Amino acid sequence: MIKSYVTGFPRIGEQRELKRALEGFWSKKEGFDNDRLQTTAKTLRARHWAYQKDAGIELISSNDFSFYDLMLDTIFALGVIPTRFAKFSGQELYFAMARGADTAVAMEMTKWFNTNYHYIVPELNKDSKFTLNADKIIAEYKEAKENGVKTKINLIGPITFLALSKTTDDSCAFCHLDTVVTKYSELLEQISKLDDEVIVQFDEPIFVTDKDEKLAPKIVPVYEKLTSVANNVKIVFMTYFEHALKAVNEVVKTKIYGLGLDFVYGERNIEALETIKNSNVVLFAGVVNGRNIWKTNIDERVKFVKEIETKLGGKDFYVGSSCSLLHVPFTLKYEEKLNPEIKSWLSFAVEKLSEISIITALANGKELCEVGAKIYAENKASANSRANSSLIHDKAVQERVSKLTKFEREMSFEERIKVQHKALNYGILPTTTIGSFPQTVELRVLRQNFKKGEINEATYNDGIKKYIDECVKFQEDCGLDVLVHGEPERNDMVEYFGEQIKGYAFSQNGWVQSYGSRCVKPPLLFGDVSRPNPMTVEWISYAQSKTSKIMKGMLTGPVTILNWSFVRDDKPRAQIAKQLALCINDEIADLQDAGIKIIQVDEAAFKEGYPLRAENVGAYEKFSVDCFKLSVSSARPETQIHTHMCYSEFNDIIKTIEAMDADVISIETARSGNELLKIFKAVGYKQEVGPGIYDIHSPRIPSVEEQVEQIKALLEVLPKEQLWINPDCGLKTRKWEEVEPSLKNMVEAVKIARAL
Repeated sequence: MIKSYVTGFPRIGEQRELKRALEGFWSKKEGFDNDRLQTTAKTLRARHWAYQKDAGIELISSNDFSFYDLMLDTIFALGVIPTRFAKFSGQELYFAMARGADTAVAMEMTKWFNTNYHYIVPELNKDSKFTLNADKIIAEYKEAKENGVKTKINLIGPITFLALSKTTDDSCAFCHLDTVVTKYSELLEQISKLDDEVIVQFDEPIFVTDKDEKLAPKIVPVYEKLTSVANNVKIVFMTYFEHALKAVNEVVKTKIYGLGLDFVYGERNIEALETIKNSNVVLFAGVVNGRNIWKTNIDERVKFVKEIETKLGGKDFYVGSSCSLLHVPFTLKYEEKLNPEIKSWLSFAVEKLSEISIITALANGKELCEVGAKIYAENKASANSRANSSLIHDKAVQERVSKLTKFEREMSFEERIKVQHKALNYGILPTTTIGSFPQTVELRVLRQNFKKGEINEATYNDGIKKYIDECVKFQEDCGLDVLVHGEPERNDMVEYFGEQIKGYAFSQNGWVQSYGSRCVKPPLLFGDVSRPNPMTVEWISYAQSKTSKIMKGMLTGPVTILNWSFVRDDKPRAQIAKQLALCINDEIADLQDAGIKIIQVDEAAFKEGYPLRAENVGAYEKFSVDCFKLSVSSARPETQIHTHMCYSEFNDIIKTIEAMDADVISIETARSGNELLKIFKAVGYKQEVGPGIYDIHSPRIPSVEEQVEQIKALLEVLPKEQLWINPDCGLKTRKWEEVEPSLKNMVEAVKIARAL
């Protein structure tokens, strides 16, 4: 017998109801008190359980709901609270930890494995104390039962929790393993009293990374203790995002009830089936993609599920989502403007529930109900449509890629930089910014009004030109060497380009939670991509016409566009990235023909796309570097190519960055002093570098003296001839009253440093 499950479900609401309730509550907006927030949450949980139950899902989760983040919920449940929050309690404490307070900075936040979801990082030291608070976990299980749903309870596994923690005193987080396991045991004792039988899902995705070698020996002792707490508690060891082969070999030695494996992104998990067959463990097979938005090919998945059944020797098992459906939009229900053909290829969280149920039924040889039969028929038609649609398959694009002969720039960096210095004539420690300037309320309203048709194009253009005029004048008055136009026409660094690239579509309501109430709406890359017309030339050229100084062109790189989109699943990502690279290649050619001498190609998401397993890193690095070099291969020797990478860990990829062969790279070093630059020096990095000398993520205004000291620190590592001076990231999120004095101080600091 095959049964169905869902790893986890989105909680933000089908129309972002939780987002609005949270933000209303935080802002103390009238009517948004705690009662209303709790009522909204309860309504959403009931609705989400009902969606899953009505779709026929047999094993549904509780405790996958959160007001901010499940890792934060775990920190809260374990009572391991940083001392700076000691004066807070209850709900005030919870949100202070997530968002900060007047007297305490927020806890660190970082990406959940290789997704765009952010989690709160547990903060430990050798003296950390733990106090169990199971109220939320117990209450949600009971609430689900009142709604007619007997759930499995989702928990972050103890090993993953500690592996993702940071310590503030250089102690090892795993010094607390026994304590954490004891607290989880106490929790399981409370859970055991809820029902005759309760299934508890422990999420342990740390075992899909290369840390599994070191951590795998901890599985048996930890889970032997947890499985011995109560006979009526069945534990599922859940992994996702990659294969977990080493963990499988340990899990089968324990009394763990179930083992969750991702068969979408962890294809090698198929190798574990023989081991599972010969064990008492029940397989939870993730066969429906929980991270992408395309319809599952039901016939193909049913065939695969039957293969699993055969390899398991007929053992009972579950089929479900490859990971939590948190990573995809909620429902297609409100998509009214999408091309109907493209919409027919899509499946969001709610729609994936039906796919799981239908796959389960067909694999069991059951006849589908009328609704299921209709969805199944539509699924078959969709698969045929995608395979043959002219919207997806562009022979001209495919032919261009197949006939490529030039893949990189002709001159070496050493030759190019001499040409550029002569052509651009910039001096020592040239100053610039990363690209964007403050996105004011007025700008957002202007773009929205134009999009809604409430103002005409001429009025819109006048508004954009006015902003550019003011932006250029400020930079000239400030004394910056290389200027930018400020990007007033751009909503998002990927969406703006996607809107102008053939092969992209955009949803109305395809929001995905990034963290807390923050949601993003990734564009949908559905087909072969090309650039019908110039995307930035008009506005950059206008800005250049307003100044005699160099105006820098601003583009988003192909790998970042790829990594921040929902990408078609019928073609290798390396091939898709190559098509995107040609779009940027064409834009660079047009920009330099229009007289633009410096062009920045941002790769903000370059590192985010890295595979979780070292065995796959080489292939990713190769296509990523190749695509960047292809995208800039149209640049003439005198055209200077900049790139920007907004993260501060380069140790493991510095050689890859060097291979990209950009003329200038700007990076974030404001928080690390000159430590990051030492990596560049250690490898003998030849290209020019723009270390961010002040942190734009903070509203504070750095003084002239402070920035002089920062420049001095940089000069201790790299020669002044190799350095550019700039903020550490774009200024989009800052206010003008913060930006203006900060940049003026930066320019003044450079003048002082040049005279040293």
